[in-house]
Amino acid sequence: MSERSPHESPSAAEAPGGQEEAKAIDPKKVEEEEEEIDIDLSAPETEKAALAIQGKFRRFQKRKKESGP
Repeated sequence: MSERSPHESPSAAEAPGGQEEAKAIDPKKVEEEEEEIDIDLSAPETEKAALAIQGKFRRFQKRKKESGP
């Protein structure tokens, strides 16, 4: 918990009682949200990768269903 001088107002992440809220903002999460990823969805490599991922996922679901209760 950080200390503040008596002249500073409580930050937005602190409740009026001086206790921090459970929903404090994580700086790492903010950085991840700001990152923009530019993927060419019409590229043949992207389509091949998507089909490979979908195939693996379908096999995973099939195995999961067969070995289930």
